[in-house]
Amino acid sequence: MAESVRRMKLTLEGIREGKAEYLAKGYQLPEFDYDKVKKNTYERPVWIHFGAGNIFRAFQANVMQNLLNKGIMDVGLVAAEGYDYEIIEKSNRPHDNLSLLATLKAAGTVEKTVVGSIMESLILDSENEVEYNRLKEIFRNPSLQMASFTITEKGYSLVNGKGEVLPGVAEDYVKGPEKPGSYLGKVVSLLYTRFQAGNLPIAMVSMDNCSHNGDKLYAAVNAFAEKWTENGLADKEFLAYVNDKTKVSFPWSMIDKITPRPDAKVEKMLLEDGMENLEPVITSKNTYIAPFVNAEECEYLVIEDSFPNGKPPIDKGGIIFTNRETVDKVEKMKVCTCLNPLHTTLAVYGCLLGYTLIADEMKNPLLKKFVETVGYVEGLPVVVDPGIIAPKDFIDAVVNVRIPNPFMPDTPQRIATDTSQKLAIRFGETIKAYDKRPDLKVSELKFIPLVFAGWLRYLMAIDDQGNAFTLSSDPLLDVATPFVAGYELSNAPKDLSKLDELLKNEKIFGVDLIKIGMADLVKDYFVQLSSGKGAVVATLRKYFGA
Repeated sequence: MAESVRRMKLTLEGIREGKAEYLAKGYQLPEFDYDKVKKNTYERPVWIHFGAGNIFRAFQANVMQNLLNKGIMDVGLVAAEGYDYEIIEKSNRPHDNLSLLATLKAAGTVEKTVVGSIMESLILDSENEVEYNRLKEIFRNPSLQMASFTITEKGYSLVNGKGEVLPGVAEDYVKGPEKPGSYLGKVVSLLYTRFQAGNLPIAMVSMDNCSHNGDKLYAAVNAFAEKWTENGLADKEFLAYVNDKTKVSFPWSMIDKITPRPDAKVEKMLLEDGMENLEPVITSKNTYIAPFVNAEECEYLVIEDSFPNGKPPIDKGGIIFTNRETVDKVEKMKVCTCLNPLHTTLAVYGCLLGYTLIADEMKNPLLKKFVETVGYVEGLPVVVDPGIIAPKDFIDAVVNVRIPNPFMPDTPQRIATDTSQKLAIRFGETIKAYDKRPDLKVSELKFIPLVFAGWLRYLMAIDDQGNAFTLSSDPLLDVATPFVAGYELSNAPKDLSKLDELLKNEKIFGVDLIKIGMADLVKDYFVQLSSGKGAVVATLRKYFGA
């Protein structure tokens, strides 16, 4: 066994020396000429991706590898990280940019793939002259067709929860494009380099899991372009370049693939195969990353076909190019109805009920009926069929296969992250649709309000047994938690008027819950959920126990 461990190293040399061992243990290996592809990528990069996290390594990088294996592509990926540099330093580079993908199938099998399509990894740090100059060199190259992003929804925000411009962004507005410090400031600085190289075209493609993601990226880029040109820090034509769709596009996209935090059981399985040095790294910024990624088999990526410099043939790897209207329909189907709202429901109530696996929650008939009601009964009536993916088929797979997959180590605590940023899209859009439709009434929505009430109860940071728990990170915790401060698990009468200011916050809920007539029901549910120990279970049993 010692010999086996020695030979199975996740490096280029380790794969070359231990190829027979890898294949004997069922690993799929890169099948292309690595050195040739690396040379091509360095000389004529086509696709750079910002945000070197799990979903990128499990999805986009694997799609690219399949295209390289088939000879459809002859250039690989460039990965860049602008928030947590240690991801590159401690995960990418020690493994020669290789990663292990463990695809966890619902039937219980695991498909193991060494993904080697990332040819270069770079740190987006304007203070690092070598790294930054290489990034500028890439952006000056006419061959570059696409810069894509998975930096989370909050990564595009230039303001804090109170609407104040973030200090780093404000500083960049007056410093200009030479050495910005904020993530988006650095990205726009690179785009400015491309502009200076001759107005070269490019697609800036957000692949983050949020509504109209391309608009969010555009808004941030445009804000920097406006400030820099206003302040005389950039050529006045730069703003026109950013707004010329024949030069710079910001396509919408919809992405869907569950890639939970690297799981200890998966690590154990890989170690038993003979792999070594798979220990996860927790960076100084609390990023948890490992040389392996565990992910579900199901994946969707739909992108608006708006590429002013041409596009890589990633549609031959399963990615769908379509028009903006169809992307919008697919995205709303997933984010507003058929998946994300169900996840948020399970996340909030899973934390309250002490669950540590989403899959286990689906074994609870009360929770299962809850998410089915939110999805099928309240959500599906307002879904517009996108034509390329049937909504009923999509939600059937979510409820019956994807979420209950016992091999997916996804946690309610992870999904509860940034809930305040998710409620408006995941539920608010459905409420708006009911309000607009003449054949539907907002008053018919009985259980989306129960999700909202569950979030208020969650903000108390006390579980259903009366034990304190740690709230998942969220940029608005400091704003939201004071509204529930002082409430206890008790049947005693509660003055709920102090919740009103929160419930009318359209940025959080997507609508003013008081104005639309939903606030009283939310408050009534909150009273039930906080009436004592065991009240959460009792409330679920009351509505879903039959």
